[in-house]
Amino acid sequence: MAIMTDTVEAAGAVRSSHDYHAEANVLSGHLERPINQTIERQAPVTLNDRRGGHFSRRAEYFSIEGLISFARGEARVSGARSLKNNGWVTLSTSILEGFNVFETITADRLVSQVSTDHPYKDGHVPHVTFLGTQFENLRVGGFPVELTLNLGICGDRPASDRSYFQDLDFLRGVKEQTEKIAKGKNLPKELKDQYDEKLLYIKKLISACEAGGQAAPDQGSHEPITCSLVQSIGEIPIPGVQTFGHVLVIPEFGSVALGEIEVGEKIYETSERPCVYFELTTVKMKLGCLGDGTLAAGAVTANGAHRP
Repeated sequence: MAIMTDTVEAAGAVRSSHDYHAEANVLSGHLERPINQTIERQAPVTLNDRRGGHFSRRAEYFSIEGLISFARGEARVSGARSLKNNGWVTLSTSILEGFNVFETITADRLVSQVSTDHPYKDGHVPHVTFLGTQFENLRVGGFPVELTLNLGICGDRPASDRSYFQDLDFLRGVKEQTEKIAKGKNLPKELKDQYDEKLLYIKKLISACEAGGQAAPDQGSHEPITCSLVQSIGEIPIPGVQTFGHVLVIPEFGSVALGEIEVGEKIYETSERPCVYFELTTVKMKLGCLGDGTLAAGAVTANGAHRP
């Protein structure tokens, strides 16, 4: 965690300071069959410097017996003061090229990118953007995958430095997205159970917001919220393949979640309130049949601890 030197607006004013935090890697997971092998985080990089700065790491050709491979990967993190609002900007990027999983999921290039901007005044809760995120020539069984993206799924920065967990516009957008998946026809039971639980949680947050108002930020931390940059996936002409929002279900292969975002909170000793973080993963897989295991491609995280 990087700590910027305290800055004073005027004599006697309350000081604002910021702790950067960003992480990125290009691939991780655990393949259980046909071979048992843990996939350690590839090209991992973390921002942890008092001065902010820029850090990057690369990985060249990677292959697990030809089953899972990529040609090139690069992860980058950076943090610097903002010229726009005198605040703090954190950027996390993962780039994966020549991606191939069991000859079933392939992509020429995947880019995950998340950036948070904490303004100097009342800047505990940041504005977030996923600009730069890309899916280039993503294919399933050789067929192109057409995606409809919503890079603004998290919306504008909540008013009055309010938590995203108390922002009704954000919560209602997540509810709508989650509901479409949970109520999808023929959704496999395992996924239905997961999304029913997510939907119940979102509804509880919305009810709490509506009952308690939105004036004061919450002092407690919450369980993470899951949403996605991918609004929908176009039809794929392979028998049995189904799409549910940002989730692909592929017979004899498993399930694939695209552009998934986790919005959560962490508590730091240096901050009086929980600090929001945003974690974006370009491709998450739960494999079954051809191979068994889990895989996460292009994981990036950005957040910061702001004081006061």
